Amino acid sequence: MSFEKKPPRANKQDLYRLFARIAAAMANPHRLELLDLLAQGPRTVEALAREANLSIANASQHLQRLKRARLVIDERQGLYIHYRIADPLVTQLWLHIRTVAERRLDQVAVTLDAYRTQRHAFKRIALDDLHARLREGKVVLLDVRPRAEYAAGHLPSAISIPLEELERRLKELPRRRTIVAYCRGPYCVLADEAAETLTRKGLRVARLEEGVHEWQQAGYALAD
Repeated sequence: MSFEKKPPRANKQDLYRLFARIAAAMANPHRLELLDLLAQGPRTVEALAREANLSIANASQHLQRLKRARLVIDERQGLYIHYRIADPLVTQLWLHIRTVAERRLDQVAVTLDAYRTQRHAFKRIALDDLHARLREGKVVLLDVRPRAEYAAGHLPSAISIPLEELERRLKELPRRRTIVAYCRGPYCVLADEAAETLTRKGLRVARLEEGVHEWQQAGYALAD
């Protein structure tokens, strides 16, 4: 097969069109939320639709757009199709987009406060401080994400108690140590809700703002 020879400028424009395909595929709030969810671990279309408050048909359309841009991969497992991030660089790209927005758009912090109404209600613990305290056994780390996300990757020593199970499993948590709750990162309310429950039950609580990807970005390894 022979290809038409193009002038250098046309080839350069073709390159930028290819780069634009990636940007265009991500230039939608629903698709960004789907990528954010998939960064936590593979999911079915049905699970993604439920988490993102989309119809299955709508979620499927967005996923197909991401698939055409080679950002996600689908795999059939039995009766269901599971989607996953195609390359760790896709997750890094999403995190960089988020970071740029945080630094350049003042509205991000304002909107985050409106979404996470308890964002400033609980003591926070920094990543380095948490790492040190975990090594000293001074805190208990609580992962309140869904069990499948915990299985896909979690912080060392973290106990998995999904938020919906927390009330009935409180006896599994020690009362003499601080409980550090974490979830999907700074744009997730699961850890806030967990911290509220734990505080109401009289436990000492701190909130880790970061999630598994921020932990890795800081140079720390996930649990084996």
